[in-house]
Amino acid sequence: MQPRVNNFAKIAAGGYRAMQQVEAYLAQSGVPHSTLELVKIRASQINGCGFCLDMHYHNAKRADETDERLYALAGWREAPYYTAEERAALALAESMTRLADSEGVPDHVWDDAADHYDEQSLAALVMAIAQINAWNRINVTIRSVAGSHRHATSSQ
Repeated sequence: MQPRVNNFAKIAAGGYRAMQQVEAYLAQSGVPHSTLELVKIRASQINGCGFCLDMHYHNAKRADETDERLYALAGWREAPYYTAEERAALALAESMTRLADSEGVPDHVWDDAADHYDEQSLAALVMAIAQINAWNRINVTIRSVAGSHRHATSSQ
């Protein structure tokens, strides 16, 4: 696969910087890093974004995420590896990512997430899910190649 755009971050520098600021906010939000990575991977699975899947899988592994949890993520409802908080976040991520496939985010999904996260953390989780969906749409559209972010970083 060939990318449609080379050096998108430079071409769309202002927008890219703004998205990086959201990432900085998320890193300081208090939502566990492992939860953020899981929702980013799950949304990227749904959206078919190989670039983001590759990136966030590697990020999760560097943060000591287990293979079992990563392998079973697409079937998280049937796997015993996730906490109640993570399950609520994953359900919210799926509902937000699949807005066009249903009535939006059902009350029971929102209420479950609100039972597990305080208002600040829930707001950050909504931002994280919206953000990964934006990254997915950018990277799928411009055909960012999976692994290219690691290769670019290691060659500098």
